[in-house]
Amino acid sequence: MDKRNVLITGATSGIGEATARLLASGNFNLILCGRREDRLLKLKQELSAKTLVTTLTFDVRDKDAVKNAIQSLTGNWRNIDVLINNAGNAHGLDPIQSGSLEDWDAMMDINVKGLLYVSREVIPAMTERKAGHIINIGSIAGKEVYPNGNVYCASKFAVDALTRGIRMDLNVFGIKVTSINPGLVETEFSMVRFKGDTEKASTVYKGIDPLRGADIADIILYVLSAPKHVVLADITVFPTAQASSTLVKRS
Repeated sequence: MDKRNVLITGATSGIGEATARLLASGNFNLILCGRREDRLLKLKQELSAKTLVTTLTFDVRDKDAVKNAIQSLTGNWRNIDVLINNAGNAHGLDPIQSGSLEDWDAMMDINVKGLLYVSREVIPAMTERKAGHIINIGSIAGKEVYPNGNVYCASKFAVDALTRGIRMDLNVFGIKVTSINPGLVETEFSMVRFKGDTEKASTVYKGIDPLRGADIADIILYVLSAPKHVVLADITVFPTAQASSTLVKRS
């Protein structure tokens, strides 16, 4: 069986990096995408011992950069079998009346528009081949709103709606579409949300055993390993200590 080409956005840390590491040992070639070229090249050097790897450096918010990067792929790399829309982040945790416009723009631009820009460049070739699999990394914040989550939750609700719409539009082409919606995952997420405040970031995971990027990578591999007639459409995953977006058992 030929290896599938997998494009992963946000591959330089967290879920994206863990997914790249896991898939490198399987039947996949990797197109690793991110803003931090040094990290991409280091990861490429490491994983190239296991599979074919290429990198694309761009910010998903920049539609021209997205277009130019993906269209720069040549040869077999142009046949993208799997798209993992993983790039996303949260900025701030403020009530709506005092939220930062810059934070709002960053979340909507990365989480929603970035996903759209990348998908728009990849999907047409999938529809032409009538084959492919799209995995969007959502969040429990796209299923439940929580206090001070306002715009972040709105961006992830948009991802959930987009995923459902994409699944409907691409059904006629036989393309699989999956949404994976994690709860608390210990990555750089909280450091970004709290703008480098390590004390605030550490309280998010205090007293629990959170999910790790590797846990979500395991789910992605399972999703990609399903038989051709099976698609895991919508998955929500929590650490055992979590029951909802706001209910967490801490020791």
